[in-house]
Amino acid sequence: MSHRTEDVGQLPTSYRHNRPLLSGVSHAEARQPGKSPHFSVNWVMGNADVEIIDGTTGKRSCGGSSRLCKHVFSARWARLYGKLSTRIPSHGDTPSMYCEAKRGACTYQSVKQQLFKAFQKAGLGTWVRKPPEQDQFLLTL
Repeated sequence: MSHRTEDVGQLPTSYRHNRPLLSGVSHAEARQPGKSPHFSVNWVMGNADVEIIDGTTGKRSCGGSSRLCKHVFSARWARLYGKLSTRIPSHGDTPSMYCEAKRGACTYQSVKQQLFKAFQKAGLGTWVRKPPEQDQFLLTL
């Protein structure tokens, strides 16, 4: 799995090529494919709450947004950035939409393009792009 990205090239210091330890099949018998359940579970270390997500909608079982969704992650990032930043942003300095913030992360965008080129060079095809509307939501600070 990680061999697909081996020829990605030199990465900036804040990035690294991870090689996860993956186990092989636990049982030698052939597995019978079946329909997987429509839910997933996630938890966070240090938090006793378990979140159950409907895999067909991406929402919690109660209908609310997951703590793993882009909107929640971006809001948490903005709060953390606000606490850590010593610089006072001027008007127009901070993006108002998620897609603008993502485009503004220059190192991330550069590494992403590097990864896409490595996939093409390895004959793995092109990255499947999601509809741009999915990233066009307002950031809540």
